[in-house]
Amino acid sequence: MGKLKPRERDAIIQSLSTGVVPRIGLEHIQVGRKNEVSAILSDLEKIQDDGARVRFIIGRYGSGKSFFLNLCRIVALEKKFVVAQADISLERRLYSSDNHARALYTELVHNFAVRAKPEGGALRGLVERWISDLELRLKKDGKSNTEILQQIPIELKELQDYVSGYDFATVLGKYFEGYQQGNDALMASALRWLSGEYSTKTEARQDLGVRTIIEDNNIYDYLKLWGRFVRMAGYSGLLVNLDELAVLSHRLNNAQARNSNYETILHIVNDCNQGNVSGIGFIFAGTDECLKDPRRGLVSYGALESRLSQKSDFNVADLKDFSNPVIELENLSKEDTYVLLHNIRNVFAFEDPAKYLIPDKGIEGFLAHCQNTLGADFYLTPRDIIRSYVRMLSILEQNPGTSWESLLNTTPIQKTQEPDETCEKPDVNIPKKPVESKPDDELVSFKL
Repeated sequence: MGKLKPRERDAIIQSLSTGVVPRIGLEHIQVGRKNEVSAILSDLEKIQDDGARVRFIIGRYGSGKSFFLNLCRIVALEKKFVVAQADISLERRLYSSDNHARALYTELVHNFAVRAKPEGGALRGLVERWISDLELRLKKDGKSNTEILQQIPIELKELQDYVSGYDFATVLGKYFEGYQQGNDALMASALRWLSGEYSTKTEARQDLGVRTIIEDNNIYDYLKLWGRFVRMAGYSGLLVNLDELAVLSHRLNNAQARNSNYETILHIVNDCNQGNVSGIGFIFAGTDECLKDPRRGLVSYGALESRLSQKSDFNVADLKDFSNPVIELENLSKEDTYVLLHNIRNVFAFEDPAKYLIPDKGIEGFLAHCQNTLGADFYLTPRDIIRSYVRMLSILEQNPGTSWESLLNTTPIQKTQEPDETCEKPDVNIPKKPVESKPDDELVSFKL
């Protein structure tokens, strides 16, 4: 773990005080989850070996799913992966007939992250790294720019076995052509196509000479293409992180549209488990209800239930089996929570014990205050504890001379309310060939 940077410190404090997960600096506050992280590391090794993996991170609201997902992102970046991360929403989902799937793909590509650009926006650098490596290698062999351009389809020949692989290679060639000519418009058009931002095939053909575009029905095909291409560009593989899976289960109120999204997830699970794809991994994050609700959750889709079932003939205490795609996040222990609060105190003090705003005794007292306030929910909602603790430390930092004892028992610990069980407006973006289905008896909405 490197030295804490001011930018990381500010991001951690500001994010935690509002109950969201910081995108940088997580290694400075991470505690626990050793077995879960080990399972993800094992998955990344399999992807590096030209395999594929899929995981579902499941936990109750506020249990740390998004935190763990971002931790996976950091670990993958350190392993030289390209990471694409996005939140699922009603406007961005895996299956749609109204450009909502394409919107999810565009968000993922815009968020491409590598170790040099961990916050995303690495698409241009990713393409140019492959092009510059190819150019350097071929020019050593005496190839001209024209010969290099002609060589690109040959270099990308293995991609042509994938759906739309030929057009993918053609667009990369157009980028190289613009790169050599200093034609920014041509390069921008190529990146626009790769990002799924063309809405008509006519416009793409005029700009780039290709006959296909990225659409709702082929975003998974293009993610597989990227998984192969990033390996060719010298990276370990592509990791796709998708948060807020509960949007599909409890906010997408059209049963057929929901099942169509589950069918796409099933396709991904089957491909990864059967060896049909390589160099790519998927991590989905969702709530308990998102997985286990028998009427709306993933298990309501029969084929997914059999693949994600956690039932086992073995029942041995303290032994964990991570062969199942599902990882259920256990609650942090009191000891882990103490270490977490200690780490946050360390962040406030810029890792200087002389600048601690509260002593160890104060942390113990704060935990006792939380336990008295939250009761049985003490171990269930680390988000509530962290948010109140960060706000208390912020007050102490902004008001020098204030006694921590005076704030300890007066700091409000507000329990995060579970999402309201209110109906959302039914989704009208159903597949083009609807089939008759009975509406759900009751609609539950999770505003995550």
